[in-house]
Amino acid sequence: MTSGNIHNKFKMKFSAEEEFPDLSKHNNHMAKALTFEIYKKLRDKQTPSGFTLDDVIQTGVDNPGHPFIMTVGCVAGDEETYEVFKDLLDIVIQDRHGGYKPTDKHKTDLNYKNLKGGDDLDPKYVLSSRVRTGRSIIGYTLPPHSSRGERRAIEKLSIEALNSLDGEFKGKYYPLKDMTDKEQQQLIDDHFLFDKPVSPLLLASGMARDWPDARGIWHNENKTFLVWVNEEDHLRVISMEKGGNMKEVFRRFCVGLEKIEAVFKKHNHGFMWNEHLGYVLTCPSNLGTGLRGGVHVKLPNLSKHAKFEEVLNRLRLQKRGTGGVDTAAEGGVFDISNADRLGFSEVEQVQMVVDGVKLMIEMEKKLEKGGSIDSMVPAQK
Repeated sequence: MTSGNIHNKFKMKFSAEEEFPDLSKHNNHMAKALTFEIYKKLRDKQTPSGFTLDDVIQTGVDNPGHPFIMTVGCVAGDEETYEVFKDLLDIVIQDRHGGYKPTDKHKTDLNYKNLKGGDDLDPKYVLSSRVRTGRSIIGYTLPPHSSRGERRAIEKLSIEALNSLDGEFKGKYYPLKDMTDKEQQQLIDDHFLFDKPVSPLLLASGMARDWPDARGIWHNENKTFLVWVNEEDHLRVISMEKGGNMKEVFRRFCVGLEKIEAVFKKHNHGFMWNEHLGYVLTCPSNLGTGLRGGVHVKLPNLSKHAKFEEVLNRLRLQKRGTGGVDTAAEGGVFDISNADRLGFSEVEQVQMVVDGVKLMIEMEKKLEKGGSIDSMVPAQK
């Protein structure tokens, strides 16, 4: 064990049996993976910045489970977390990401020209399109573990990078703590504003400490490219627009990310990435691409059909209400997005959304006319 974390050393006065958490009523990926043997093996270890096993698992210990969604139950505090605690996290990752093995290598493809179609989603059905991801900046700990000074340094670096963008990406940064009521209301109306996390999952992980210090939102003048700073990840990057032109949304997403990273690299702070995990982010659920490409689409008939869930699963897609996780659909409008993050490239994941939504719109049109869609149910992707 490296020196430095006095609290973790203090815990060693107690046996592993005395320190092992009661997970008897828990239903999350961490609780499934964490055996007493793994706890005993890892409990005295820590990363170079002092992140410990108990820090990794705290959110899953404090939050036994979720009635609808199998939560992850653990977070990373820095880039090294995934290596130091791999005996636990490899199992969590394999369980959460459909059998992704410790020896597997992730594919990254941010060449938007490789996307086929995507500019032809029927705007009568697709109301809006967006692609988002997260990025972690090399050389800093992650939000559950960062200090105030570190968080402020990340904000300063991010503002410098974002303010250097020009052309379609020229924009403005709005720090949460200095925001005027008018600016705040405008960002709420635009559905841009992120507020202090209220989810016990986020609060227990420690990522909401010192809120709103060094948090903010940046967007371009057209309000089609948005970056959140110091929320769940160092950066959350979002490309969005009304209508069904996912091709254009993905182009802006890829070009914008490339421009942002180029500026960070000039300051010797690129983005955390490795060939096994892809882009390294706070939550193991977002490893790989960290990408969620989604559209708000009207499917009032298909969504009532007995085979709706089967169609989604076969297309490797997931549904949410338009208000986000756990919200119900309104008027048959769903947020449909890729289910995978790790093991498929960015282009492959957006392609699944484009192709899958196109098929579901054809199904919806067939059902509108009273037809059967049984012959249209796709094979498993």
